[in-house]
Amino acid sequence: MDTRGYFNNFMNALPEILLAILVLIIGFIVAKMVEKAVYKLLDKTKLDEKAGMSQQKYSLSKIISKIVFVLILLFTVALFFNILNLGAIGAPFLGIFDNLSGAFLSILKAALILLLAWVLATVVKRLILVAGRKFDFGKVTKKTGASKKDTVKWTETAANIAFYLILLLFLPAVLSALNIDGLSEPFSNMLASVLNFIPKLIAAAIIFAIGWIAATIVKKILSKFLESIGTDRLASKLKISQFFSGTSVSNVIGIIAFILIMLPVTIAALEVLALRGISGPAIAMLNDILTMIPNIIVAILLILAGIIIGRWVKDFVVQLMKNLGVDSLTEKMGMNKTADPDTDPSAYSLAKIIGVVAQVLIILLFTVEALQLLNLEFMVSLATGIFAYIPAVIAALVILAIGFWLANLAEDFIGSVFKKSSGGPHVLRYVAKYAILAFAFFMALDQLGIAASIINSAFILILGGAALAFGLAFGLGGKEHASRYLDRMENSLKETEVDKEKWEEKKREQEAKKVGLAKEAKAAVDPIVEKTSPDERHPFEGSKDTKGPTTDFPKNFNQDAHDSWNGRNRNMDDPFNDK
Repeated sequence: MDTRGYFNNFMNALPEILLAILVLIIGFIVAKMVEKAVYKLLDKTKLDEKAGMSQQKYSLSKIISKIVFVLILLFTVALFFNILNLGAIGAPFLGIFDNLSGAFLSILKAALILLLAWVLATVVKRLILVAGRKFDFGKVTKKTGASKKDTVKWTETAANIAFYLILLLFLPAVLSALNIDGLSEPFSNMLASVLNFIPKLIAAAIIFAIGWIAATIVKKILSKFLESIGTDRLASKLKISQFFSGTSVSNVIGIIAFILIMLPVTIAALEVLALRGISGPAIAMLNDILTMIPNIIVAILLILAGIIIGRWVKDFVVQLMKNLGVDSLTEKMGMNKTADPDTDPSAYSLAKIIGVVAQVLIILLFTVEALQLLNLEFMVSLATGIFAYIPAVIAALVILAIGFWLANLAEDFIGSVFKKSSGGPHVLRYVAKYAILAFAFFMALDQLGIAASIINSAFILILGGAALAFGLAFGLGGKEHASRYLDRMENSLKETEVDKEKWEEKKREQEAKKVGLAKEAKAAVDPIVEKTSPDERHPFEGSKDTKGPTTDFPKNFNQDAHDSWNGRNRNMDDPFNDK
């Protein structure tokens, strides 16, 4: 083909080329204009502020306007190549445009659905807020103890729940419009399950709310009634109110009534939900609690009775110990009081300590019985073990107290007897004191049963060590003094002599003295016997005319008295016997 032919073909195609270029230029201009129009429209709707992207470089409005620009430009390029009869080159651009336009239509459809959902949710939210302000639910909720601010918060919470619930209802339609079937179908099934569960949830919430309101009203009525009949004053007289610091007995009883009402209400609400995995164990647990409530109430009453009786017993024991003068023992044991317990409650006294111990024992007894009612075997065993160990503790304390008393007594006694030449205290007083304290300490540990074999072995080792140390000290350090002492004893024995003649002479003097005493006694008795008739004589003597021994006794002779007289003291000589 010559040059003229190329020129003719070019001239024939020139209108199409000019048209294609014109279409391209017009398409670019239109794309820019549409881009700016879309951006301004979206900017007026404040989409970026609602989406939280107003401060970012590429805002949501810019992105959407650029997408519109690219779509129009792709359509223009595809049209440009089609006008030039270049279908092979324009086909890819046309395919991209078809896909993007289809996606854009899907996005536009989803956006319209989402916009409709948002409008509907906003309207419902506003209606709920207006209804909450108009119908003044605060009067109803005020009876439950809720404030006006709480009522406003509850209304706003309900409005927000309705808003997002409507958006969730439209979400499957939005996903379907975007042709995201892999996500829309599971979400639709889940949403269907949620929608089926919502009526049960609403019914359970209504049951729980009604029960809450009823329990709150009963709590207030019961608390006011108990307060009006003087329950709090009675608790103050019984000294129970101090266990309820920050509240009152009537209020505590009202709370217990509230809990007792809410337990069956909660069970009913869980049964309506029909969640077997959650409601089944929860209902079983609540039923067990309801079954235990009578025993719990009795156990609480037992403990309260123990506290009251313990206080009475404490006051009685303290007064009894004071009357018996037990407090004076503390001074004798060296435990001088810093203040008077009658004026200072923090001051201690032995009577007060004994009273507190008696109170604790009584409360512990009632507590063990209360734990048995609740079938808490482990706690019962633990409390019983503690209670069984208390006598050993008391015995150990008594041993320590006596040990302190004896230690102080020994310290004072030895300190008054032994003193240094300088006038200071002698070391023996401290040795005696701490020896007694150590002995009492070991006895107390043995009484407590804390490693008895180790304690006994340690005591024996300490005692044996002390004895060995004393023996070694005396044997090594004091052997010269011991030698001198033994020499003096030996010399004293050598100087001692036994004089047999002096012994016999002394014995004869004693015999003569004995005979003289006997004669004097007989001389004093004979005149009386001579003046007395034979029947009135001494019951131990016979007739005066009898020259020798005779067996004839007077009528008033008393053989038993005679035998008693002769045997009353066999180690003494009878002064009437001439032997």
